[in-house]
Amino acid sequence: MPVPLAPYPTPPAPFTVPPNGAQSQLVCSGCRNLLLYPVGATSVCCAVCNAVTPVPPPGTEMAQLVCAGCHTLLMYIRGATSVQCSCCHTVNLAMEANQVAHVNCGNCRMLLMYQYGARSVKCAVCNFVTSVGVSPSTTEQKFST
Repeated sequence: MPVPLAPYPTPPAPFTVPPNGAQSQLVCSGCRNLLLYPVGATSVCCAVCNAVTPVPPPGTEMAQLVCAGCHTLLMYIRGATSVQCSCCHTVNLAMEANQVAHVNCGNCRMLLMYQYGARSVKCAVCNFVTSVGVSPSTTEQKFST
């Protein structure tokens, strides 16, 4: 009795670049370089180290931060509260853009904006460092740049 042959799987449709040339970016899983890729790609091969990095599913919003330990650019899914660096294993606090506070500079009174969790903020106008949440007269100091 003859055995029926299974049909060959249909090959995936060839990837075509979107007509508007839309691109997105992600960090290479191998060398940590920033990679640009056309929207719709499922993975990206790094031209530097040849590592293949999978692209997050469509609709996943990504955010970026610089690691406090080794200064590597990290990308993570928006909404995460912390991100562990794959290079130095530092756990970084992931702040959303709207998690900021304001304080007046202790020297020139300029309104300054800083991320929650910061211990101090340096004024870009007069270079005065204002401690956050502590009496200004006891902990501020002036740094020259």
